[in-house]
Amino acid sequence: MDTSAKEMEEAAALGFWRPPITETFSTVVITDEMRKISLVMEDDPGYREKDSWFTRLFLRPNPSIARYIYAFIFLITSLLAWTIRDYGHTVLSELRRLKGCHGARYCLGTEGVLRISFGCSMFFFVLFFTTVGTKKVKDARNSWHSEWWLAKMLMWVSFMVVPFFIPSKFFMIYGKVAHVGAGAFLVIQLISVISFINWLNDCCHSEKYAERCHFQVMIITIAAYVASIVGCIMMYVWYAPELSCWLNILFISLTLLLLQIMTFVSVHPKVRAGYLAPGLMGAYTVFLCWCGIRSEPQTEICNQKAEVGNGSDWLTIVSFVIAILVIVVATFSTGIDSKCFQFKKVERNSDDDVPYGYGFFHFVFAIGSMYFGMLFIGWDVHKTMQKWTIDVGWASTWVRVVNEWLAAIIFVWMMLAPQVWKKRSETT
Repeated sequence: MDTSAKEMEEAAALGFWRPPITETFSTVVITDEMRKISLVMEDDPGYREKDSWFTRLFLRPNPSIARYIYAFIFLITSLLAWTIRDYGHTVLSELRRLKGCHGARYCLGTEGVLRISFGCSMFFFVLFFTTVGTKKVKDARNSWHSEWWLAKMLMWVSFMVVPFFIPSKFFMIYGKVAHVGAGAFLVIQLISVISFINWLNDCCHSEKYAERCHFQVMIITIAAYVASIVGCIMMYVWYAPELSCWLNILFISLTLLLLQIMTFVSVHPKVRAGYLAPGLMGAYTVFLCWCGIRSEPQTEICNQKAEVGNGSDWLTIVSFVIAILVIVVATFSTGIDSKCFQFKKVERNSDDDVPYGYGFFHFVFAIGSMYFGMLFIGWDVHKTMQKWTIDVGWASTWVRVVNEWLAAIIFVWMMLAPQVWKKRSETT
């Protein structure tokens, strides 16, 4: 035994010696550490998810991310419909099946919008029928809703292309169906907005927040009423400068009357809902009235704020883009608010429950597709729409105004319904 081997034995006996660090030993150590990590991951299935945000967001079904992707698809489809309407005449005129327009240049654009609207609606209706009733995240339909994006992209492209090979007469019928679907969308949106206002009002007047939010509630209420009154005054100045504008005067005056009725019902001793809810609803109805009058044809002398010209100035373009974004946001926010249609409160019992109703979400996007189709053609399948315009025409005006009246009626009913049901239960 040489001297170095003897020294190693003596050091080992004293506990000071360690094996020299070699490549072979390093490999053994690393392999052993990896084996330990794999054992930990086997014992703790959530190890990867807890330490990886990328896995949580992209490598497993994520309904929260999925709903934004669907909203993006809806936005792209809306922009495609606008492009077809304003700049697709050259392409569409080459399709023989569109000759039912008899050479009418703008009819091709209108049909293009209806075809895109139909394809988008069918895309979301397919998703509606395949996801409705999903309750648990372990359900296979949760994976279909939140994943399989390549398959859904191919399906979306198919639904965008196939409608252009369907005869034109079909879309005259679809235009009538889309009126009903778009109207249903507006009603659902109204109920969602009113439910949110009532929820906010109940929350601010609850025992938990009544004292804490008293000042904020007062400021918001005053601001809402001031905005409503100022809005009506400005509409009188802009859209009713003469007595000959009697229709605009009627719309604005009825809006003020509805504001008073909603306030009277809300502060009635048997209701006692306060001033916050009618103030917010008043501002909302004034906004709907403004949208209705704003949609009047640009040639009307009582619509002095309408843009004049070719509709290509920067203000018109910005307003158009904002209008499209509002459509997408309104559809998205309504789609995730399925609780406003539940007749009884249903709590989310566990983490295994889906975060929102998938079926209702896709249904709202399906009828929302009909809604943006109606906006792009002014609710009239035979209407000529100028470039960079949206929701313009007498049909659009009456839809907005009736929507405003319906909003006020629904709000008043939701205020009175508890008292009515209570009285009926007492008599029975």
